[in-house]
Order: sequence, then structure tokens, then C-alpha cells
Amino acid sequence: MLIFFLRCLALLPLGGARHVGTLLGRICWALSTRMVTTTRTNLAISYPGKSESERLLLGKDSICNTFQTVTECGPVWLWPADKVMDHVLEVEGLELLEQAQAEKRGTVVIAPHLGNWEVFGLYLNRCGCGQSSQLYQAPRDERLNRLIYQARSRAGANMVATDAKGIISLVKSLKRGEVVGILPDQVPDDANSGEFAPFFGKDVLTMTLVSRLLQKTGARAVLGFAARITRLGKPGWKIIFRQVDHKIYAEHISDSVTAMNASIESAVNIVPAQYQWEYKRYKRVPPGQQRPY
Repeated sequence: MLIFFLRCLALLPLGGARHVGTLLGRICWALSTRMVTTTRTNLAISYPGKSESERLLLGKDSICNTFQTVTECGPVWLWPADKVMDHVLEVEGLELLEQAQAEKRGTVVIAPHLGNWEVFGLYLNRCGCGQSSQLYQAPRDERLNRLIYQARSRAGANMVATDAKGIISLVKSLKRGEVVGILPDQVPDDANSGEFAPFFGKDVLTMTLVSRLLQKTGARAVLGFAARITRLGKPGWKIIFRQVDHKIYAEHISDSVTAMNASIESAVNIVPAQYQWEYKRYKRVPPGQQRPY
């Protein structure tokens, strides 16, 4: 049913797919689902300085944007790559990636769950900086796995499994001077692969993979995302690259992951409604602290 739904969405123009996402988001908000509860909890933690009414407006917008990301998957995964790239309406900061690649030490592109990360992953292989390697965790359903794998790799991306063998592959890619893309803001399953670091003022378990790759290979880091925009009535995305906090190269892992989270916060604050606040980012907190969910 999901694949059928995605194929139906791919028949719509991008604006039509977004309208479906907005409608689903409004229904979700009206029903006060678990997604809504999680979003409101996350926003209360992350933006205590905002009023309740401001957070409610931001939360509703966030829910709609999250559903738009879902419904955009139909076009983004099933359209030809060139057609998707035709909707990349603006690019900002590409020179940061080009400069990092010019050092020939490899580049880790940090891509948080902000905007449409599927579009951003596709763009990484169309921006002229060579093939990228990207972590990929296969879904359980083989048919869905086949669709997603083909969609994400169709522009040349090397999809790498999230296991020890995959990490070795990433190290080799960076040592060859290539680009590696990583979604850095998921809670690690294993506490041994994470460090507690502040994220919007609250300590949360944060992956150390990016920091360890930078230390092991001497690679550079750049942050990037695809923000949802409309230009002259045409829906699309703006690709944005940003510098990271330089302390991400710190010797101590705790300092490095703190800098990574600070870099992500800076990007989120550009378009906060397009961050995936529906994810339980604060579910792993330091011992003795109460979980908010």
C-alpha cells in the first residue's frame, strides 16, 4: 500500500504532493496524535524563550512540513533524477564543499533531518564534487528496500550499510579524498557509540561516528540541507551549505560532538519549522535525569 501511495504521489506535480502533505499534517494536528505530543514536548525543551502560542504555530507548521517530506518522496524517489534537480531553485555555499574537497583529505557532509534530506543526498552526486558514499539502513520489507535503494543510488551514490564493514568502507572513501554523507542527529542504539552532549540546552546521547571519522582520516566537515521553498510560484528546494563549528576537530570526542550539535542547532534555526521535531531526540538522557516522553 505504501509503494502504491508513493507511485500515485509521483503522478502529481511537486506542488500537488506538497498539498497532500499539508492536508495530512493538518489532520494529524487536529487529532492530537503521538507525533503532535512529541513535537510539542521537543519544542518546549528547545525553545523555552518562545511563548506557548509561538510554539503551537511552529509545531503545527513542523507537522505539515514533516508530512510534506513524506509525500515528496513519491516524486523525489520515482521521478528521473534530472527532473528532481530541475526543482533545485537555488544553491548557497557550495564553495564550502568545493574548498573542502580541494584539500584532497575527504569531506564528511553533515546532513541533519532538516528540509528534505532525500533531495540533499541526491544533489551531493550532481554538484560536481564526485561520487558520495552515504549510510543506508535497509527497511525490513524487501520491495520497499529495493525502491529506496534504487532511488538513493540512481545518481551515483554509494550506499553503505550501517555496520562495521560499512564504517570501514567510509574510512576508505575519505582516505581516497571522497565525499561521505551522514545524518548525524539520530539517537545511537548503543550507548557505547555515543556521548552525551548539549542539544538546544539539554544533554542527549549523540553519535560519535562523525567525530571519529574526522579524527581517523583528517577529513574536513561541512554541513548541508535542502530547504523547502517556492520561487515565482514554482515549488522546489534551496540547497544550503554551512560552515561547522571549528571545535568539531577537537582532540576530545566530547568537545567534538558538542561542536557538531551546535552546528546543527545553527542550521535548524534558519528554518526551524522544517526540522523533524516529531523524532524523540531526547529519549536518551544522562543517568538520573527524567526522560521527557
